[in-house]
Amino acid sequence: MDPHQFPITRASALDRLDAFVAEAALAYGTRRNYVDAAGAHNAVSRLSAALRRRVISEEDVVRAVLTAHPLEAVEQFVAEVFWRTYWKGWLELHRGLWRQFGQEVDREKARLATSREAAARYDRAISGATGIDAFDHWAAELAQTGYLHNWARMQVASIWIFTLGLPWQLGADWIFGHLRDADPASNTLSWRWVAGLHTAGKTYLADEARITSMTGGALKANGLATTAKVPSEGEPPCQTKLREPTLPDRSAPSLVLLTCEDLSLETVLDLDAVRGIVIARDLTASEADQIALADAMERSAQRWQTCQFEIEKLADLITLAREIGCTQIVTGFAPVGPTADALENLCLLLTGHGIALAEQKRRWDQLAWPYCGKGFFQLRSRIPALLREQAILG
Repeated sequence: MDPHQFPITRASALDRLDAFVAEAALAYGTRRNYVDAAGAHNAVSRLSAALRRRVISEEDVVRAVLTAHPLEAVEQFVAEVFWRTYWKGWLELHRGLWRQFGQEVDREKARLATSREAAARYDRAISGATGIDAFDHWAAELAQTGYLHNWARMQVASIWIFTLGLPWQLGADWIFGHLRDADPASNTLSWRWVAGLHTAGKTYLADEARITSMTGGALKANGLATTAKVPSEGEPPCQTKLREPTLPDRSAPSLVLLTCEDLSLETVLDLDAVRGIVIARDLTASEADQIALADAMERSAQRWQTCQFEIEKLADLITLAREIGCTQIVTGFAPVGPTADALENLCLLLTGHGIALAEQKRRWDQLAWPYCGKGFFQLRSRIPALLREQAILG
């Protein structure tokens, strides 16, 4: 794939941001939901893969757009950036849902193993052989490119749940495994929203005429469900307090761990005694991760003028930290997801070794996440104030 189509290095992401600000930002509000069946997604920013890894940050993007345009002209785009923040904050405030989701995926996969009919329906869906033109087209695009337009993702999820009658958990797991911009919060919670589980009883039902219209007549979707039954589930996890990480000690001899949760740490992290930059292969899920991590490693090594390391397993950090005399491992804050799970296990291993694990939490998240516990409107109504607090708006 052309790296400039969906950039994952900082330089190419900044180039794409510049082009978007100049060419498409003003049209985003009216054109964002039109889907080009040929894959020329020019009406959207195409920065999701970079934002997912924070190769560039939400603040970088919003600041650039609002430097060029007044908020009222690009309000819809800014709101969409905050949707990403909302999903992460909501899952941070309902952390038990992530574990529950994993258990439900395992349960549904076990059921597939015992039902030939269910397994066949699942296989037809993931291979794009359902006979529903639009769905099959998007399944093929996902497999080939690792990307789907956000509006197309909503149609795929709706058709999967209500027309094909497949468990939403298997759909969320399938698409997460292919997406170049796969985000635990945005992906899992968007599927729950379509299913009618995020906002109680409010489902999203794909419509044949709407799909034809939004694809310029290129894609059809015959035989779609006309009613939506909300899947059953147990009691949703209760709301919890936001997790507060151990903050970095600026003066401690430190080993900086790069993960795909924040790959522009050099722009926000202020440390006096960095003795090494490290990545762990067992936290690298894809080729896109590898490219983004290598880019971040180079920038970080230049920023701190220090050694670069690559280890096989996260647990090897203990030995490395001891060898180079570090009492602190510093990384970007890991929101709920696989990286956070791995770091939680690392904390247990570090106990008794005299090595602290600290996380750099961005001010963007600190300010916004407290408003993410309910519906999106609670956060959206705060957007101007949040932007003023970060000196993005005057």
